[in-house]
Amino acid sequence: MTVLDHDPGRAGPAAPGTGTTTAPDPADLLPEASPHRVLTGDTPAGSTPSDGAKPRDAVDADLWRLLHRRLVVGRRYNTAATALTRQGRLAVYPSSTGQEACQVAAALALTDRDWLFPSYRDTLAVVSRGVDPVEALTLLRGDRHSGWDPRRRRVAPLSTPLATQLPHAVGLARAARLRGDDTVALAMVGDGGTSEGDFHEALNFAAVWRAPVVFLVQNNRFAISVPLAKQTAAPTLAHKAVGYGMPGRLVDGNDAPAVHEVLVEAVERARSGGGPTLVEALTYRIDAHTNADDAGRYRDEAEVEAWRERDPLRLLEDALRARGELDGDHLRRAEEEAEALVGRMREHLGADPRLDPDDLFAHVYAEPTPQLLEQRDLLRAELAAAGPDPAGSTGRDVPADAPSERAA
Repeated sequence: MTVLDHDPGRAGPAAPGTGTTTAPDPADLLPEASPHRVLTGDTPAGSTPSDGAKPRDAVDADLWRLLHRRLVVGRRYNTAATALTRQGRLAVYPSSTGQEACQVAAALALTDRDWLFPSYRDTLAVVSRGVDPVEALTLLRGDRHSGWDPRRRRVAPLSTPLATQLPHAVGLARAARLRGDDTVALAMVGDGGTSEGDFHEALNFAAVWRAPVVFLVQNNRFAISVPLAKQTAAPTLAHKAVGYGMPGRLVDGNDAPAVHEVLVEAVERARSGGGPTLVEALTYRIDAHTNADDAGRYRDEAEVEAWRERDPLRLLEDALRARGELDGDHLRRAEEEAEALVGRMREHLGADPRLDPDDLFAHVYAEPTPQLLEQRDLLRAELAAAGPDPAGSTGRDVPADAPSERAA
């Protein structure tokens, strides 16, 4: 045996109270050869079929109906947010149409004591977690950095820089474990985010510390206009997990029950001390990257139409109908909930915002610096010289009744 054959410094699970580490067997960390699936239907493009649908007696019909209801609400949420952007009521909106199964499954996989770390495209996951839709869209309107209290909601603010939320999730999870809490952090990121240094750093620290984190990569095939093949030469993004010493899982991201099942397993593994997991969900971004993007420049409409046939809402609805688990009452309630949520969005986001300019300076430091106070006074003087606000008020755009606790 040479020195290269045995390296006692290799990272791996440490025995409590000892300095001994054992490198994991790479075979135990490799993702499945084909994406995990539960529902019937064609497998996503570029992957191979799995063993097929679960038998009827293995299906949790209540869970499937809950997922379906969240998907109905999520689709209307995406449609309404996109319309508000076109009306100029949102500055930008990164739609998650086509990716709703990942969004709602991520929220449902967590308990109240867990944390969600979203990216800018994950507002539906935030809403599904219980945050009011008006609060969830505050950043994308340009009103303020976060519309909700992260500590109360256990939802971190939306992350617009790519992958910067991943080290934050690891830090929180590590701190929770040091305190003796059984909190788990679930961090969401797109395929483009896996090309960032923060992705590497987060996964490396999470694995070394065995931090209770689940990394959910929504592989929607494009980092804006850059296809996955130009981002990485790895067989799958889930294979990247092996290099960090954690298991990788591959799942059909348009199969809501499958995504939920894989994430629940990963969350419970993390909670029980098993360490982090990297989950890659194969999905597709049906809409453009944002309202400022022309997706027709870099992808073919035939490709988009092929993925419309894999619509997560339709897949689950067809499966429920085939099992006799979908009735008119359920559909009506789901539509009513969707319309109620969209109505709230229209009511509060359709009105002109009334913002207090002083808020720009109110929460930068615990104790304002002289320079910050000087900037505040300069802005106050400029506003005073400009005359009264045409809107008639500089109060915050907050309705008289506090935001509701309605979840998607």
